[in-house]
Amino acid sequence: MTEHHTQLTSAEIASIWSAYMNDSISKCVLEYFLKDVEDEEIKSVIQFAYDLSSTHLEKLTSIFHEEQIPTPTGFTKEDVNMNAPRLYTDPFMLTYINHMAKLGLLGYCGFVSMSARDDIRAYFREGLTETSELFERSSKVALLKGLFVRAPYIAYPTNTDYIDSKKYFSGISLFSKQRPLNAIEISHLYMNIQTNTIGNKLAISFAQTSPSENVHKWMLRGRDISKKHVLLFEKALLNNDIQTPFSSDIAITDSTTPPFTDKLTMFHMGFMSAAGIGNYATASAASQRSDLVLNYERLSLEIAQYAKDGADIMISNEWMEQPPTTLDKDKLTKEKKLNN
Repeated sequence: MTEHHTQLTSAEIASIWSAYMNDSISKCVLEYFLKDVEDEEIKSVIQFAYDLSSTHLEKLTSIFHEEQIPTPTGFTKEDVNMNAPRLYTDPFMLTYINHMAKLGLLGYCGFVSMSARDDIRAYFREGLTETSELFERSSKVALLKGLFVRAPYIAYPTNTDYIDSKKYFSGISLFSKQRPLNAIEISHLYMNIQTNTIGNKLAISFAQTSPSENVHKWMLRGRDISKKHVLLFEKALLNNDIQTPFSSDIAITDSTTPPFTDKLTMFHMGFMSAAGIGNYATASAASQRSDLVLNYERLSLEIAQYAKDGADIMISNEWMEQPPTTLDKDKLTKEKKLNN
């Protein structure tokens, strides 16, 4: 059998580009974490995560070179101020890594499923395994430290049953009480409380240290949005007599010296916003009570507008790196006519 070099598909190019951007920002953040972390067990998790990001960037750079595709600029040492004072506590660092590992698992699953070439699939399968190990390590340390926030408990079911009325899907009624939340709905409410809590802390820390008035205001707006969403999800649980999950100390310090460039923090919050929209879409599809579905759809629009406004700030400051794109055939045709 004759072997030939198969060109990367658009999906594979998108995957390696996205992976490079994500790993470059992770490396910057983790390098800053390593400077300040004090707890040795948490430090070992951060070091493991940092080593993974560094190795991934080297492998991805090789792929770009082999394919003769320009390597993304991404984020570098220029985007980190290693002389900045400590901004995050050890518990926050661990919670952050555990959360990002969850996002990484989702990302790698998508990259694997979109890739056709053996070597690209092998790379992302390996990344999926490594990210799973990172989630495992960070979860174990979080459990050991009492920092792992468990989902709410419910009583075990005693029998199986079938839905016998369309009222099961109704969450808005003036004449009848809402049915109790099911386990699937509770799990998504819990997850979205957790993700918004992390987003809230990040937004506060970025607003606190940004030298730009526009970025400062946008970050505070993100803080307010995440806080509002948490309260809505908590209310849904409390109305069903379910205690909302709460975290231990994941605080930030009072430092106002920026450890990262605004370019990095804006990209990071944009990434978190995109992940939030994805989480809400999944939760909406999985939830069967109409009030929950409407809430997720309404809140998704709010995050989308927030992300759009953030993108406008990035574009006006030339901070937004353009993903690989297809050729504009109309533009090429017009240029050819002008040249002739």
